[in-house]
Amino acid sequence: ILPKGSTHQTNMLLMSVWSCFFGQDEEDGTETGEGDEWMQGKTLIKPLDQLDLTEAELKEEFTRILTANNPHAPQNIVRYSFKERSYKPISSVDQLAVHFVLEGNLLHQDSDEARRQRAKQGLPEGRLPGLLELLFDQICCFLQEQTFETAVAEKPETPAGKKEQKITNQFNFSERASQTLNNPLRERGCQTEPPPRANFSATANQWEIYDVYLEVLQKQEKNKEKAKAVPKKDDDKGKKKMMLVETQSDDITKVAKVAKIIERMVNQNTFDDIAQDFKYFEDASDEYREQEGTLLPLWKFQYDKAKRLSVTALCWNESYKDLFAVGLGSYDFTKQGRGMLVFYSLKNSTFPEYIYPTTSGILCLDIHKHLPYLVAVGFYDGCVAVYNLKEETLQPIYKSTAKSGKHTDPVWQVKWQKDDMDNNHNFFSVSSDGRVVSWTLVKNELVFTDIIKLSLEGAVSEGPEGVQLPIMACGTSFDFHKQIDYLFLVGTEEGKIHKCSKAYSSQFLETYNAHNMAVDAVKWNHFHTKVFISCSSDWTVKIWDHTIKTPMFTFDLNASVGDVAWSPYSSTVFAAVTTDGKVHTFDLSINKYEAICQQPVVAKKKTKLTHIEFNPVYPIIIVGDDRGYVTSLKLSPNLRKKPKEKKGQELPKGPEVEIAKMEKLLILSRTKKIKTDYKS
Repeated sequence: ILPKGSTHQTNMLLMSVWSCFFGQDEEDGTETGEGDEWMQGKTLIKPLDQLDLTEAELKEEFTRILTANNPHAPQNIVRYSFKERSYKPISSVDQLAVHFVLEGNLLHQDSDEARRQRAKQGLPEGRLPGLLELLFDQICCFLQEQTFETAVAEKPETPAGKKEQKITNQFNFSERASQTLNNPLRERGCQTEPPPRANFSATANQWEIYDVYLEVLQKQEKNKEKAKAVPKKDDDKGKKKMMLVETQSDDITKVAKVAKIIERMVNQNTFDDIAQDFKYFEDASDEYREQEGTLLPLWKFQYDKAKRLSVTALCWNESYKDLFAVGLGSYDFTKQGRGMLVFYSLKNSTFPEYIYPTTSGILCLDIHKHLPYLVAVGFYDGCVAVYNLKEETLQPIYKSTAKSGKHTDPVWQVKWQKDDMDNNHNFFSVSSDGRVVSWTLVKNELVFTDIIKLSLEGAVSEGPEGVQLPIMACGTSFDFHKQIDYLFLVGTEEGKIHKCSKAYSSQFLETYNAHNMAVDAVKWNHFHTKVFISCSSDWTVKIWDHTIKTPMFTFDLNASVGDVAWSPYSSTVFAAVTTDGKVHTFDLSINKYEAICQQPVVAKKKTKLTHIEFNPVYPIIIVGDDRGYVTSLKLSPNLRKKPKEKKGQELPKGPEVEIAKMEKLLILSRTKKIKTDYKS
């Protein structure tokens, strides 16, 4: 059924669409529209300028090879090769040329999205596919335009008196256009100063070449002499490391300092939150806890090769406040072996600054106050040694031997002392063999002097020919007075503390029956000249006045006490570590009976804390355990509390104030003892 008023071309178009959709007629089997003019073949028209060729020329074949290569693609592109340090041509060139791109959004008619769109547009389910539907829409639009043109052509002219009727707009169509301003193009240029140039010329002859070779040979001979001068070591690992240090090239040593700085920067960025806490964080909850404080964990120091070793010694460097030394060994005397001396810095917690492996376990160490590169170390095998951080060698510059009077038992503590009359450096050591020895650094050897030999009172043993020999006491710790050079204290394995003098080598000035077990540490107060503190494995920490034979304060911590330390900023604050993994912090000016902070600082229950040290400047402490870890902790404001300033009054500052604080506590404790003695 054709629409009314349709032209011949319209009819032909509809018939062709019908033949495309439905093919041949079923009855006669012929194609619809066969025999029409538009279906017949077209005649070819010969151009006027076409050449007339013979049969032979027409039959001649011309072979052409068509490739997919882009003729406009560049063939001479080069790239800089960092491996060969030169420009190299690129063999592979992109031959792809994009002429047209059209992104479509066709959907399958049976898909869920197509059903949703049909439901949204209100279309029935039986519609034709999208392509046929689009074709029919175009045909309908074309027919509507044809009927509109015929209607306009056949429209009668309206009389002059009547208004022309407006034809309704059958298509809601509007066209809008806008043009934006193009950004103006700008050119920028800069000119740099050319690098300075200089002409250099020189001549080389055989003599100059010969001189250079001689210099190289002399350097090699010097290196060989240095290698021969180093004594032979029993440890093969020590030899390998020595060879590595000696054969380091100049390029690596130049880069080492820069690499260390970059490593510290990376670590500070990685642990930035810890660095911010160390510098600025103050526990605000201390305002609501009048007599209690907390410890904030900061960095944790660990060296992978020292995991099975215990921390046996800790010591801060007095000159470099962020540097501290760690001695690694073992307190289990059935599992003795190697040891290690390690130096850490707060600026880099991931790896040590210095590493010195040792053949025997380290039990104690001390850093010189005025020469921070000298470190005295005591070993389990009875040797003492001195390391120099300036030297590249991994071996000590001084070490005691059996000939030079080394100890026969483990060395429990070493302490640097003032130089002697000849300005020679010297340090003291105490050992389980009962000897307190002074070691003097003279040229290339250690010279020893026995200061005192510890003996048990009334205990003797029969020697050869019936000679009675005193039984030696085992020294475990000692400390020298801060102001009186000749006065020092020695703790023994029997639980006694002896007050000794460098001038008397045969007797003690005083003996204190301090503890029931070995005295693990004894230390003088930094401010008050009469006060010292001691701790023991009998679970107690005691504070003494060296003029009185009984303790002024006694604290029971319910576990073996490994170490105790006075704070450098207050005469009444001290901290102790116990084998149950807790740190106990006391302030006698606030509470004279119990700790103001008891906090576990280890993750595993079986981990035992061994040593503790206060930083001389920063409000932090470091704690070592028996697994080789060192943990740094920040003291909260209540643990370093200072008296509040009143309006219009300036509080006195200095060591006199701290001495007065401790003296006040001593007077109170003395009066209480006098009262109890009077009542008894």
